[in-house]
Amino acid sequence: MIEIDIPSYKQLKIKYVVFDYNGTLAVDGIISSATKQRLEKLSKKVKIYVLTADTYGNVRENIKDVNVSLKIISQENGKIDKLNFIRELGAEHCIAVGNGNNDVLMLKEAQIGICIIGDEGCFTETIKNSDIIIKNINDCLDLLLNPNRLKATLRG
Repeated sequence: MIEIDIPSYKQLKIKYVVFDYNGTLAVDGIISSATKQRLEKLSKKVKIYVLTADTYGNVRENIKDVNVSLKIISQENGKIDKLNFIRELGAEHCIAVGNGNNDVLMLKEAQIGICIIGDEGCFTETIKNSDIIIKNINDCLDLLLNPNRLKATLRG
């Protein structure tokens, strides 16, 4: 669990981190070894979920050696699937990370929503519905691995 009291903001008790895959964890369907290493470290603190419509059809192969749980969502209703998943976990215990149109609602619903700009860019509404915007996934993972960075970014 990630527990942190952020002055003039809120107290966090994060049990889950939910990631979009393409454009967030992966570029063109491929996840880097550096990202996998950080995910492994983070998985010692929280339960990690990857939600994806699996655009490239290779997500299972690409994350088989990483301690994450995979959930395939529908291409037609992905936005609602992701929102409902956050609600099922308990939004107050979730950080959600994404970049696309189908991530907007889960980022807004989660206790903390993080938008990744990354190599594939991000959807404008995703930025507007996020608490934090960050340039790439490894910087995001480093932020989560060092909760004082969250405090420095979010405190009032």
